[in-house]
Parts: sequence; C-alpha cells; structure tokens
Amino acid sequence: MFNKYYTKMKRSIFFSIFSIFLILSACRTKPDKSPYTITQNIIGDSCMVVAEHPLASKVGVKILKAGGNAIDAAIATQFALAVVHPRAGNIGGGGFMVVRMADGETAALDYREEAPSSAYRDMYLDSTETVIELLSKEGHLAVGVPGTVAGMEAAFQKFSQLKNWGQLLEPAIQLAENGFKITQPEATRLNKYKKQFFQQNETGVPFVIKGQWEMGDLLVQKDLAATLRRISEHGAKGFYEGETADLIVTEMKRGGGLITKEDLQNYEVRWRDPIISEYKNYRVITMPPSSSGGVALSQLLKMIEPFPLAQYGFHSAKSVHTIVEAERRVYADRSKFLGDSDFYPVPVDSLLDDDYLKIRMADFDISEATLSDSMGSGNFKDVESFETTHTSIVDAAGNAVAVTTTLNLNYGSKVIVAGGGFFLNDEMDDFSAKPGVPNYFGLIGAEANAIEPGKRMLSSMTPTIVEKDDDLFLVVGAPGGSTIITAVLQTILNVVEYGMPLDEAVEAPRFHHQWLPDQIKVEPTAIDTVERQILWDMGHQLKGVSRMALIKAVQVLPDGKLHGVGDPRNVDDHAEGY
Repeated sequence: MFNKYYTKMKRSIFFSIFSIFLILSACRTKPDKSPYTITQNIIGDSCMVVAEHPLASKVGVKILKAGGNAIDAAIATQFALAVVHPRAGNIGGGGFMVVRMADGETAALDYREEAPSSAYRDMYLDSTETVIELLSKEGHLAVGVPGTVAGMEAAFQKFSQLKNWGQLLEPAIQLAENGFKITQPEATRLNKYKKQFFQQNETGVPFVIKGQWEMGDLLVQKDLAATLRRISEHGAKGFYEGETADLIVTEMKRGGGLITKEDLQNYEVRWRDPIISEYKNYRVITMPPSSSGGVALSQLLKMIEPFPLAQYGFHSAKSVHTIVEAERRVYADRSKFLGDSDFYPVPVDSLLDDDYLKIRMADFDISEATLSDSMGSGNFKDVESFETTHTSIVDAAGNAVAVTTTLNLNYGSKVIVAGGGFFLNDEMDDFSAKPGVPNYFGLIGAEANAIEPGKRMLSSMTPTIVEKDDDLFLVVGAPGGSTIITAVLQTILNVVEYGMPLDEAVEAPRFHHQWLPDQIKVEPTAIDTVERQILWDMGHQLKGVSRMALIKAVQVLPDGKLHGVGDPRNVDDHAEGY
C-alpha cells in the first residue's frame, strides 16, 4: 500500500514540475518581424505552394504562372530553398518526393544520400567499440553522397510540363547572385553555429564572418550562384562531374572525408512504388523505405482505425493513450525492421498486414500504459532536421507533390564546399553507428540500418498525399526529425477525425512517443491539466518540449479551392497561391 501511495506521490510531484515548465514555455517571446510579408494561411482558387521561406514559395508560384506544373514548381522551389534556407534547403543533401498526377498516377522518388564506397560498419567506434561523440554529426566524415540534384533532374525528366531546365534554376541563381535579406530565425541560427563554421571551414566563405548576423542583412552567395549555373547548363552532370565534383572531392580530402569522384559519378536515384493504405474512406499515398515514414504512418492509421477517437475527444486522455500505445509499438518495429530495401529485405507487406497489426495491439490496455522496456518489436514468420524542409504543392490541373529534403541537423555537417558555396549533409548519423545506440534524435536502430557502402540511411521523412473518395484531398509533410511521422499522423487525424479546418489542424499542439525513451513529449499547450494527470496516473511519463515538427499542407476544399497552411511554429513558413 505504501509503495503504491509513494508512486502516486512521485507522479504528482513530477506532474506539478511539468505543468510549471509548460506555463513558462507558453510564455516565450515571439521572434522579431520578418523582412518579408509572411502568409501562413491562405485560400487559393487554382494553385498553392507552401514552403519554408516566402521567397521560395513565390518562386514556385512564378513557375506555375509561367506554365509549369506542380513538379516544375517543386524543382524550382527546392533550388530556391538551397539559397534562402541554407540550414536545411540544400543541394548537398537528399530527400524524397511523392507525386500524384491529376489522372491518378502515383510515384515515389528516393534521392536519399548514400554511404561512400569506403564507409564501413564500425567507422564511428573507438577501440573499445564505443561511439565517438560528434564524429557522425559534424565534419567531413559525417557526409553521405548527396542526392538532391540527381533527384530534381529525375523528377524533371519524368514529369516536367515546362521542359525548360534552365528556367527552373534561374530564380535561385538570381537570389544567390544578387543576395536576399535574411530573416530573424536565420540570423539567430547563423550566429548560434558560427563557432562550428570556423572549426570546419576555411575563411572566405559567406557564412564564416567575425561579426554578428542581424535580421535584414543581405546574404550574397557568389560561389553558390556559379554552382547553380553549372547545374543549369549541364544538368546533374554539372554537380556530379566536372568543376563542382572536383570542389567536393578537394573539400573531402582537406577534412578527411570519404567521398570520391567515383562515388559522385555512381550515385543514382530510385523510383519506388509508394506505400498505399486505406483509412476509412481515405487513401493514403506515402513514401516507402529507405524512409521509415510511410510504413510507420500506415501502421499507425491501421492500428488506431478501430478506435472511436472522435468519440473519445481531441486530446482526451483516452485518445492520447490510444495513439501513444500505437506509436510505441510502431517505433519498436521501426528500430528492428526498417532500413534501405536495396540492402535489407524490409518486411513491408508483413508490417502492414491487418492480422499482424491486430496482434501488435492485442495487449493494448485502455486503462494502463505499456512499459517500453517490456515490449520489443513484433515477430512474424516471413522476413519481409530536425532541420529538414518540406514543400507541398497543388497546381491548377490537380497534380500534387509532397517533397521533403534535408541536411539532417542545422547546416548539416557544418562543412561548406570551398568554391562551391553550399553546405554538406551529416546524414551518416541516421545510420546505426552501433546497433542499439540512439542517434541524435534518440532513435534506436538495428542490423537493418547498419552502415554499408552505397547504402541509404533510414529516415523519418513522411511526404504524404491523401485522397478522399478517390479525389485529391490533402498534401502534407514536415521537417522535425523523429517527430515528423507523428505530426503528419496528428494533422491528418485532426482533419478527418476531429473535423478541424486545416489551419487549426496544423496549429493544434502535438504530442509524440517513439518507444524509447519511454516518455510522451508534449508541446506547451497540448493536453489540458486534468487529462495530463489522468495520463500520469495510467503510468505514462510526460516531458515538455517547446515545439515539434513543422507541417506544411494543402487541402482541397469541397468547392474545389485550395487551403494552404504553413506552420505558425516557424515564422518563415509561407503559403502562396492564386
């Protein structure tokens, strides 16, 4: 009896401290006004682009007005983001694209980074087999072979309506050549990481300065403009061969990195079949491995579909508990079974099998939390950025694109290609440096995600397109590391289960569970005091966080108009339409 009372008393103390944290977090001051007019919630008649910077969104709309389709706009927007959003928009990283054409054709493009040919399983371990801190996160050895430029060219060749590659690059070239005014969030981050820039780079690059960056400063990137022009003139060969490739390899040699000319020349994108699943009268089209996002999202939707979430109520303890218990099981599966399907037999069919998912939820208790330590991944007979950036686009014909790209952490490896003007990723940290040891985001990996030459590291990116009754309904995705999957899930549920308009669905506070660590991460205003106490009493541990993933979404409204919404958690998110 005493032990039970003592446990409840401890939970009550933790709950009180947690509540104080949430109150203080909710009182944070807002950033200074942006030098641009930001629109995060807009209705458009025909077209919509939602991206992580207003200048990039405007570039996308400009291409649509010039006769391009959603894919053309996505390509131009990505290259613009490489200029105006250097901490995550990139040509030195990689990503995923999900496409749904107006005629119903779907496609998934994997242009994720790859491990260099000389990478090896234990490259981040010391002589005692202990992971060497930061080696996979900062510096030249953290860099995987970039895929973004090859991905954009592949999308152009397959789907472009404009058929003018140079026209898609020109806005980005001009932004780099002439400069643009940086926003307050970018100034803050440039100042925050200035020490790492000095540590990893030689002087003479735009980001290595002695003074402080301020909002409104003009950022001119002549080297990047020249790199983009080579890509404009020569396509992907202007990046993976010739002068730019020479600059990348020289940079690798300077800092002890592994990427060679052969690694660059041998890089290839992968066209894959999308993960397609059903949720009630909705059809969800999302990304397959090497992303974990599509499998995990589909598992979650299938697991929670039998439960009356709308009846339970938005952010009620019962609703949160049900979703969290599904998340706990899905992230446990992710840790064991998911990796690059070109190297490991990822059991997609088994993971999405209805009977398997029923078994996974068979020990679910509506009144009590499951301990993560007591639960591993499932079993079956057959083996089957935070600083990322997402763009959602719908064009006048009804073509839709969800594209998520990343450098991984802020400014990736912090390494800038001297003479090339762009940051390189630190995506090698998304491998399992040592099976069972968490990466930066606390995610546990196993053999499926061990380092191998040419292999693509596992990702949480979840670009997703949703149909309702066979018609285009929602385009959604986000940056946010391991919280991407659960943020996309909750945004979809907020619309289809709780009946929220899209702006409310995106703005609504979020929670997240990823199996390990065994805790529910909660944004400041998520879950009211009474419901949080119920969750504590059920055995859940709650941890307050300031914010999670940053959703960008477009919804097709009943009258055919488009509702574009950027996430108010990021003051630079911008929706542009007409």
